[in-house]
Amino acid sequence: MTLIQRSYRSFFSIVTTVTVICLQATAGAQTPVTHGIAMYGEPALPQDFASLPYVNPDAPQGGRIVLAEVGGFDSLNPFILRGSAPWGVNLLTVQSLLGRSYDEPFALYGALAETVETDSARSYVEFTLRDGIRFSDGSPVTLDDVMWSFETMGLEGHPRYRNAWTKVATMEATGPRTLRLTFTEPDREMPLILGLRPIVQRAQFDVTAGGRSFADSSLQPVIGTGPYVVSRVDPGRSITFERVADWWGDDLPLFRGQYNLQEIRYEYYSDLSVAFEGFKAGVISVWREPNAARWRDSYDFPAMADGRMQKIEIPHERPSGMSGFYFNTRRPLFADWRVRQALILAFDFEQINTTINDGAEPRITSYFGNSFLGMQPGPAEGRVAALLAPYADSLPPDAIDGYSLPVSDGRSNRRNLRAAARLLNDAGWHADAQGVLRNEQGQAFDFEILLLQGQTEIQTAAASFIGALRNLGINARVSLIDSAQYVQRTNEYNFDMTYTQRLMSLSPGNEQVLYWGSQGVTQPGSRNWAGVDLPAVDALIETMLSSQTTEDFTAAVRALDRVLMAGRYAIPFWFSPVSRLAASRTLHFPQHLPIYGDWTGFMPEVWWYQE
Repeated sequence: MTLIQRSYRSFFSIVTTVTVICLQATAGAQTPVTHGIAMYGEPALPQDFASLPYVNPDAPQGGRIVLAEVGGFDSLNPFILRGSAPWGVNLLTVQSLLGRSYDEPFALYGALAETVETDSARSYVEFTLRDGIRFSDGSPVTLDDVMWSFETMGLEGHPRYRNAWTKVATMEATGPRTLRLTFTEPDREMPLILGLRPIVQRAQFDVTAGGRSFADSSLQPVIGTGPYVVSRVDPGRSITFERVADWWGDDLPLFRGQYNLQEIRYEYYSDLSVAFEGFKAGVISVWREPNAARWRDSYDFPAMADGRMQKIEIPHERPSGMSGFYFNTRRPLFADWRVRQALILAFDFEQINTTINDGAEPRITSYFGNSFLGMQPGPAEGRVAALLAPYADSLPPDAIDGYSLPVSDGRSNRRNLRAAARLLNDAGWHADAQGVLRNEQGQAFDFEILLLQGQTEIQTAAASFIGALRNLGINARVSLIDSAQYVQRTNEYNFDMTYTQRLMSLSPGNEQVLYWGSQGVTQPGSRNWAGVDLPAVDALIETMLSSQTTEDFTAAVRALDRVLMAGRYAIPFWFSPVSRLAASRTLHFPQHLPIYGDWTGFMPEVWWYQE
């Protein structure tokens, strides 16, 4: 039995018990004040737990790790729409009221807050702050800081924070260190989502006292409560984080064995291949290898041969997510599902996968593939069918009967190209005397594939795709831009097609609104880059958020998966069921791996340095 199967068996057993209790109780019955909260059931760890199960509580502290990033940054405020900020700022310099255990589908434990309270209906949540928590400048964290952070993130912050804030009816201090938020509608995830909101110092953004505006992009570090502070910045090129001396969270069980490294540095490169050369030269401490062929053939350099570096494979069972070329369906060119299906047919995955990965990686077949939550093959049945039935007339073709991706012979792809040509003709696109595909208005089928500089493998895939499209009379071209331009254009949905990846967890929730909710069709800065605008999608996400049992929740996720796949919003690429890491021999991590494997919460959080 796998790690995830064991976790879910226990997970389902707990949920069944809790569901029965809830049904016997009166609606809205209060639950005890506790040390943690889970999406369903109870957190796995008891109140007196000593540390998370996937850390080494006795790990030595000190040392340094250098990580590689492709692109650049022009801001140190990751909480607003403007600018592009390094990932490490959010990960390392701020903390939230609750913190996550990555060995459970979705469970949180007290961080800045020592307790959390809600009711069976999840109509409210109440947090009580710990005594003695401090910002990195030594000032105390107050209830005012927390309430200001919630409201400011919700009103002025990045759109990913705004959806949850619209569901908050009231926010009030109910004690010197206690805050209660009451919700406008049922949403089982809301107490957890708000528990993960970053808390920052209000005084830093008090413009009346000389502070800066929260909504302005800046290279001035945000004052947070995390274990690290920004110590050095070379704008767009590197950023270094130094561990906070006498950090308030040092002795907290949730953090014991985490944040062991004294210095964490991110080096930015313009190209993935250049970054890899930096790793081979010893500039980079750890390398995540996305390419199976390179993993097999390109690790014979001296540092690997003499043992200074080590290769590590970490299996995982987290959802595959969806990476690939996304259509912007706001563009009339891609509004017709037949056109999108034609381009999916023209994308010769088998040939491209062989070229880039030596055919070693499986294709992504659904948004929640490689997990229990993925859609089942064939026609929808049972609860999934019942959820889809009310929307049958507005669903994309094959959502109920079952959609599957085309397969080529890996050589010429002629059969799929013929099918693509027929679909394009049905959609009103016909070749002129010169072989150029045009619509009834005489407009040529011409579009841009927007890519971030440095995505070498994606450019290779795009080149092959463009060649296939040329055979259909379609003119596609690649535009390479830097990270700042890329963020601006995608925030404004100013693209025809682009590559991106949507990671999925074992407990999908409110982030699905950001990814696929209809409000993101026009709201700048959402993650609904595809322009998904279907009543069924909004309803299924709402069902996910209000489900009281795992059976209903799983059915809603599987139904959503079906609709998204049948919507042909992306041309799926590949995924890897293992994470490939090459790392310095001086870096170590615990033998027990969380169920999410090599993902957030694992590296660099639980690693340590030792000669």
